[in-house]
Amino acid sequence: MYAKDTAFNDVSAVYIMSKRTVVNDGSGSHDLLYTGESAHLRSRLTTHEKWPCAQTHGCNCVCVMTISNAMNRVDTETDLRNGYSTTCNDQ
Repeated sequence: MYAKDTAFNDVSAVYIMSKRTVVNDGSGSHDLLYTGESAHLRSRLTTHEKWPCAQTHGCNCVCVMTISNAMNRVDTETDLRNGYSTTCNDQ
């Protein structure tokens, strides 16, 4: 998990834009807003067309899992999209 304004490296990854909410005991939860994948994370996030939607819904975090193999990235992204509802995915 990273702050939304993190300067990411151009790594291959699956990512989730989220709104993290912290409760009194220090634990937290995430409202998942957008799930995607990219071979070039920094380049993709810099001009991402879903930032306005994510910002509107309180995005303050980007969760990242580096995966170099393209097929594995797509499979992981698909599994996440099928398993979790996200506000800004419209595919």
